Amino acid sequence: MGIRKYAMLGAFALASVSLSTFGASAEDVTIRVWSLDRDIQPAPNLIKDFNELNSGIKVEYRQIQFDDVVSEAMRAYSTGQAPDIIAVDNPEHALFASRGAFLDLSDMIAKSSVVKPENYFKGPLASVTWDGKYYGIPKATNTIALYYNKDMFKAKGLDPNKPPQTWDELVEAARKLSDPAQNVYGITFSAKANEEGTFQFLPWAQMAGGGYDNINSEGAVKALDVWKTIIDEKLASPDTLTRSQWDATGTFNSGNAAMAISGPWELDRMLEEAKFDWGVALMPVPQAGAERSSAMGDFNWAIFANTEHPEEAFKVLEYFVSQDDRMFKDFGQLPPRSDIAIPATGEPKKDAALQVFVEQLKYAKPRGPHPAWPKISKAIQDAIQAALTGQMSSKEALDQAAEKIKAVLG
Repeated sequence: MGIRKYAMLGAFALASVSLSTFGASAEDVTIRVWSLDRDIQPAPNLIKDFNELNSGIKVEYRQIQFDDVVSEAMRAYSTGQAPDIIAVDNPEHALFASRGAFLDLSDMIAKSSVVKPENYFKGPLASVTWDGKYYGIPKATNTIALYYNKDMFKAKGLDPNKPPQTWDELVEAARKLSDPAQNVYGITFSAKANEEGTFQFLPWAQMAGGGYDNINSEGAVKALDVWKTIIDEKLASPDTLTRSQWDATGTFNSGNAAMAISGPWELDRMLEEAKFDWGVALMPVPQAGAERSSAMGDFNWAIFANTEHPEEAFKVLEYFVSQDDRMFKDFGQLPPRSDIAIPATGEPKKDAALQVFVEQLKYAKPRGPHPAWPKISKAIQDAIQAALTGQMSSKEALDQAAEKIKAVLG
């Protein structure tokens, strides 16, 4: 996908109006931005385009590493060396907001003609919200859904146009699709003992009436029991407990799993690797008519509270938001907004899949928000591992997790 050198004329006009109060003749105000984005991703390219507007604001960019975001950003903030703007993973946003490290943008957003909360999916917007106020702006988003091998469905007598809609249907389909003689499992996903495991399991608990603050609810226990059935009956590979989402999807692409739970970041890889007919469906629900849910990933923008240039920093964020219609076309990322249509790619499978992922985003929920999310997530990860390895029943494992989380929540 080519990256445009210059902002579109319409976006330029929008940015020009937004930035008109800053004259290009005055000495430039410098705004520093930190993000994980590489040269083919949004941040450095949007910053390049912004700087070409000669608005009187100059943006300097620094790429940082994923593992360093929280520690380095907090250290920089506490020593007065923080950038003006940072992109953080959405479950980490509350950690900064709750400690006063991020600027409350509520009043600026209320006055903005560019940033409109009603345009965002509920999940991404909730992830930047703390104590009823906005401490950031969603940057991009993603979610998970059910990939399935239509050719395998046909071969096993299943309707390729009717993927599983409920948990029972999913398990039954996995049983029919499993073929040990051909080294084919019914389904693949990640139950790894890290954030990926929580990312994949939490929506199941939420669909059944549970959540991180109610992780041992009857519905959440049932959800973990379903996962345990899948593992115990070898409907998924035993290494599901140690494999990442990337590895699990590779199993699907190679034809060694008939279904996979994964996200839109896999679409281009799937088009290249999967030598069969495949489709994407919404995440199955506990029973027909049950509440839908899904995981929510990707990053948010925020302004540090000790910036010397809050208004200029917000102008930069407004420009980024004004370019949200480029997020997919130029960078392959889903915008966090429901008012932006995803343009057709010309690849029928990919276009159909994207429609499903956009629909799934309507139900995606953030992890938390809570400032102690890593501890909460660790309790959930431990419960998943304990139940799936047979150390405890699903109820015992989730009861233990609930006690740990209760201690965190206070």
